[in-house]
Amino acid sequence: MAGADSTAGAARTGGLLSSVKKLVATIVAIVQTRLELLANELHAERQRIAQMLMLGVAAVFFLAFGFLLLTFLVIALFWDTNRLLAIGGFAVLYLAVGAALAAAARGRAAAGTRLFEASLGELKKDRDRLSV
Repeated sequence: MAGADSTAGAARTGGLLSSVKKLVATIVAIVQTRLELLANELHAERQRIAQMLMLGVAAVFFLAFGFLLLTFLVIALFWDTNRLLAIGGFAVLYLAVGAALAAAARGRAAAGTRLFEASLGELKKDRDRLSV
């Protein structure tokens, strides 16, 4: 009888140890999945920012040349009559647009972004499930 009790206790201990190992393995798998999701979001955000930067630089380049040529065209048209008025008008226009864009950029920078929103949501779900 004593031998049967010791084997039953060993089976229970093995069962408890096995359950703890499974729990640890599950937690490690959850953490690994969340880290992979975080890495994917970081990679996607980096690609999006690089693409936006390239498109922004190209847009600024072509818009600048377009405005420059338009300015030269208007100044050439008014060369004989009001060239200083045309130059001054374009200078005021460019300064106003530049100030408006700087204010908009400052507002966007202050607003911030919600980076890693999906990862944070999944971690909150995990925390809620584990606390029940």
